Amino acid sequence: MKKFDFFNQYRDPVIVVRDYENVVFKNNTFCRVFKNFEDIRKFAHQMTFDMCPVDSENVDLFSPIFQAIASKENFFARIAYMNSFGKTSYYDLTAVKRGAYTIMFFVDVSSEVLLKDNQKEQEAYKDKLNKLEEENDELQKIRLKAQSQAIRIALINKVSNIIRESMDISMILNSALKELAMMFGCFRAYYASAKDSGFCIEETFGENNAQKGTQISFDAYAMKQLKSNRISISYSLMEYVEAEPFKQSVLRIIVPVFHLQKMIGVIVLLSYQKRELNEEIEILDAVSSQLGNAIIRAELYQKNAKNVRDLKNALNELKETQLQLINSEKMASLGQLVAGVAHEINTPVASIKSNNSIIAKLIPQIEQDDLRQMFAEINNIDSEAIQRISNIVVSLKKFVRLDESELQEANINKELDLTLELIRHETKNKIEIEKHYGDIPPIKCYPNMLNQVFTNILVNACQAIETKGKITITTEYNDGNLVVKIKDNGKGIPQENINKIFTAGYTTKGVGVGTGLGLAISQKIINKHNGTIKVVSQVGVGTEFIITICG
Repeated sequence: MKKFDFFNQYRDPVIVVRDYENVVFKNNTFCRVFKNFEDIRKFAHQMTFDMCPVDSENVDLFSPIFQAIASKENFFARIAYMNSFGKTSYYDLTAVKRGAYTIMFFVDVSSEVLLKDNQKEQEAYKDKLNKLEEENDELQKIRLKAQSQAIRIALINKVSNIIRESMDISMILNSALKELAMMFGCFRAYYASAKDSGFCIEETFGENNAQKGTQISFDAYAMKQLKSNRISISYSLMEYVEAEPFKQSVLRIIVPVFHLQKMIGVIVLLSYQKRELNEEIEILDAVSSQLGNAIIRAELYQKNAKNVRDLKNALNELKETQLQLINSEKMASLGQLVAGVAHEINTPVASIKSNNSIIAKLIPQIEQDDLRQMFAEINNIDSEAIQRISNIVVSLKKFVRLDESELQEANINKELDLTLELIRHETKNKIEIEKHYGDIPPIKCYPNMLNQVFTNILVNACQAIETKGKITITTEYNDGNLVVKIKDNGKGIPQENINKIFTAGYTTKGVGVGTGLGLAISQKIINKHNGTIKVVSQVGVGTEFIITICG
């Protein structure tokens, strides 16, 4: 209708309808925007709005177009239009009633709706971002706390491992001080044990360490904190009372170390760093508790170890005393026996010697030459036998020397010959004795004791030679030291037994044959002379004993 043509001047779509079926006018903008418009019903059902009709049985009333037509008054609604391509646009629908006509204006508000939607979405994103930031802050706090906890656990575990692996107080304290110094950035750290009303520095770590054994004390406030089992934390110019002041204030941490409610010491940490201590306090408390237990345990262990060492030393001294008593008793009994035997032998020998002298005087008076010659030979043999017996008695007396308990000079070559004379029954017709005696000056010694050593070694060498063999004796004097070597070509000693032969009670001889004390006593005698006795042996080749005595 031409009377509505002026609506073509509108920039917004305009449509005029009489009823549900009769579209009276569509302006140019409407035709351009809704170019796929076919009929009003299809167009109406492409539009939706948020209002709910009272008469829900009438499906048409769900469309804002039919609501505007059915309304007896002017109508306004924000509607959504979906074209055939599925694209949604938003319009403010204004319906004006003019008689039988309904004039509908469509103002495009898609940008406004999208803007509001974007703003709502942005607000939602902001809220989400804020929540994420809050969650991130919480996670950071949790992470930092976890890191701190991990460091705390790692440090405590490390100190615990050190404590478990060592019973050395010094090692435990040094390791703990090192770990704490690294954690708190300390230039100095030390442990001081509680002494009377103050402390004494025991272990230190870091630069310009205070001297161990230094007696120190702290100000009244710090002492009050420590006695209450609280860690003292302060920025101070003084390390301790009467110490030289620092050029700048330092962080001083004093950690009390308690055991069973008794303060046994303190850990002092000094750092140039400015920091707050929160969770680190728990670390210090945990380390302090472990150190208290470790120090007491280590002290008990060291006391027990000292007691064990003292008992071992006492046992060794007892064994040595026992060997000395056995040897002294043996030599005293031997001396008494030799003295008695010598006396008993001397009496008949003196009688035989006297008779031998008388017979020697009577032999020239025998007239028969052959008889005189026979008696002369018999008398000479008896004379030699008497001299042999006398020499043996003299050798026995020299060997035991009961009156020679003091150091005296002796010729070792002659002492060896004396010993060989006494064990002649072991070597006769069985063992060749080869001597390589050096030019040896007299040395100060206990001759009877050395003879006992030589006898033990030589008798053992004879017994090691099962059939026939050779014993080589060598003496030397080098750089003020006397060296005696006694070597045999007997059956030798297995390597696994070499370290046992000087042990008291060890013997390779049968039951009732050896006591296992000979070489043990010999070693003690050589030790008494500040000398050494060594053995070199090979099974099937032989054994050599090397005795070295400082001249």
